[in-house]
Amino acid sequence: MAKILVTGGTGHLGRDLVPALMGSGHDVRLLVRKPQPGRSVEWALGDLATGAGLEDALRGADTVIHAATLSPIARRGMRIVDFFSSPSDVDIEGTRHLLAASRRAGISHFIFVSIVGLEFSTLPYSRVKLAGERLVRDSQLSWSVIRATPFFYLLEQMLGGLRWLPVWPLPTAPANPIDTRDVASYLAEAVSDDRRGMRPEIGGPEILPFSGFARQYRDALGLRRLILPLPVSRRMSLAIGLIEASDRLGERTWKAWLAEQSKQPRPAAVPS
Repeated sequence: MAKILVTGGTGHLGRDLVPALMGSGHDVRLLVRKPQPGRSVEWALGDLATGAGLEDALRGADTVIHAATLSPIARRGMRIVDFFSSPSDVDIEGTRHLLAASRRAGISHFIFVSIVGLEFSTLPYSRVKLAGERLVRDSQLSWSVIRATPFFYLLEQMLGGLRWLPVWPLPTAPANPIDTRDVASYLAEAVSDDRRGMRPEIGGPEILPFSGFARQYRDALGLRRLILPLPVSRRMSLAIGLIEASDRLGERTWKAWLAEQSKQPRPAAVPS
């Protein structure tokens, strides 16, 4: 079994990834900037943005899963500034620091968590994320890149911002967002399957118009809102990050996820 250093292990994906890895018998160490409560996993203090602590964090590890990212949109929703800039200290500089330290540490497998359709999106965050991915692909390390469609929690956050509006004008572009647990299972599998390079992309089990996902959200919350479907070009849908992936599909549907949230709200993730 592998000794794995996980970045982003306290975030939305990370909180599902760590149990998936431990359930597969792997030894997990989490890179964090501040001491964390609990002793169920091993913690290593370090900072991706500066590279501080990475040498110690990687000592004895043979695999890295780089799931950390810095997306302001994911943390607090979309704002005007997000159409003009996005921070790069984690996704670019942090990735560069981690790759260099991993090379010195002799890491045998570097797994990078990425996003489907980055080449087509015009959002600054997408360009930053793509730059980080390219650093991995150009690295001399043995690497894997796993691209996923946007997570359900992001979709919920986006639609939640519309709740006060009586009419929701939304694009009909196809998409298949995914549950983080399905991505976590895929990553745990990738640790042990001996494959490398660009992996099949993963998306949710249902490909629907974005307005269709909004309709399910509205109905799950018992809201009375008019959804106004807006046809958009393929080019526009890709530019705003509405894209589908069918290479590999997850298991949990959006409707089932929404029902689960209403019964057992999951605790908020710690920013990573």
